Formats: sequence, structure tokens, C-alpha cells
Amino acid sequence: MTVIVSPPHLTSQARRDWDTLQETTGRAPRFDPGQADHLPEAARRWVLRAIAPGTPLLRSVVLRSRGEIRLGTWRRFHATQALEPMEGFVWAATAWMGLLPVHGFDRYHDGAGEMRWRVLDALPVMSGSGPDITRSAAGRLAGEFVLAPAAALDPRVRWKHVDANEAVASLPVGDEDVDVRLTVAGDGRLAAVTVSRWGDPDGTGYRRHPFGVVCGREGVFDGFTIPVALRGGWWPGTERWAEGEFIRFTIEDAVYR
Repeated sequence: MTVIVSPPHLTSQARRDWDTLQETTGRAPRFDPGQADHLPEAARRWVLRAIAPGTPLLRSVVLRSRGEIRLGTWRRFHATQALEPMEGFVWAATAWMGLLPVHGFDRYHDGAGEMRWRVLDALPVMSGSGPDITRSAAGRLAGEFVLAPAAALDPRVRWKHVDANEAVASLPVGDEDVDVRLTVAGDGRLAAVTVSRWGDPDGTGYRRHPFGVVCGREGVFDGFTIPVALRGGWWPGTERWAEGEFIRFTIEDAVYR
């Protein structure tokens, strides 16, 4: 399979992470619906919709998306992401402040998170690393496992039944397990994904806050059905959602590897 070249504006470390995370899965077994029999009711219903029978259980994906992100005001962006659940991600994007492009990336791999954003590749807008950034990025990585649905069948993931429409997946990321709550419609559509994520969205210091995405319409890529219209942010399902929502995007392409 052809290597997908890393986006521009990455550091050398982010480029190495990109290359590692989009490597092709070796000897991927094909999905048999019976493999989902052990899952909680809601999770099983989602997996059976998300993975077509006979689909190779590829573990990583490269995603292309565009939408709006709130940087003071809502600004358009386009992004490319390499993602391997429980291992890492590199999300590289370009947004615009007026006519000025802002290039940058968020990443997590090998237990380290980082963000780096610059106007015209020169003027810093936002940068960070260290324990708080790493812990926050790990929470994001956990929640995004639904974009590579084969991860649901990984034996490292521990599932818990909540009710007919909800299940919790506990994923090992770095040195801690992160609980991800899935809300699933009766037909197996993914309605929402939430996680208690480390962050400082209100400027009061780092601590855990509810974080999640609301899922809209779906798309099918390489045998996987995933939500492609998403809205994400802090405090979903609460009166603070209008304050916390900061990204709205559409996934235009997904290549599983």
C-alpha cells in the first residue's frame, strides 16, 4: 500500500510519528460478526453497523477533514490526521485569521503530547508540551478510537454495559486507562462519544472536564461506517455546551491501513 506522505509544517518528531502511525496493518483478519458477540448490547449494535462482514480489521487510518474551529471567533480550517487507537495521532491543520494562514499540529505518541501553531510558520499562536498537554492529548486519542472501529475488538479494550443505548470502553493509553462512553441509537448509529478529559478550557487550571462529540451523518470507507459530520467540545449535554463547543467538521475521506 502506498505511503501517505506527511503534511507540511510538521516538526521532524511529528513527521516520524506520522510515518509510524500510518504503517500498514500486517496480516489483518477479516471481520466475522460473531467476533462482536462478547460486547455489551449497545457496543455490539454499533460494531455490527460500523464494520461490514469480511472487512479486514485494519488498525490505523488517515483522515481528511474540513470545517470550522473557534479561535476567538469561528474560523474555517482543513486538516489531515494519522490515527492509530491506543498508540497515537498527528492532527495537522491550516486555519485562517482573516487572510493569514495559521499552520500547526497536535500530536500524541510514545507517551508524549504536543501542540504547535504559528501564523505564516513564524509567529507563535499556541504551543505546549509537558505532563498536562500529554494527559489531555491522551484523552483525545481515547475518544477517537471510534474512527477506527476495529479497535473495539482489540483484547486490550475492556467493555462495560451501561444500558440498552450506552456502553463504556476502557482503553489503555500511556500509563492510565481512559473510559469512553458511547451512546448508540437503536439502529446502531453512533450518536455521541464522551470522555472525562484532562484540560483547562475555562482558564481555572487543569482538571478533568466532560468532553465529547455529537455525531451526525455517516460515511462508508473501506468497509467501515463512521460518523462524518461531527461537533466537538467541552461540557457536552450540559448548559455549558454553547460555551465549550469549539469544532465542527466533516470527514471527507478516510484511508484504512
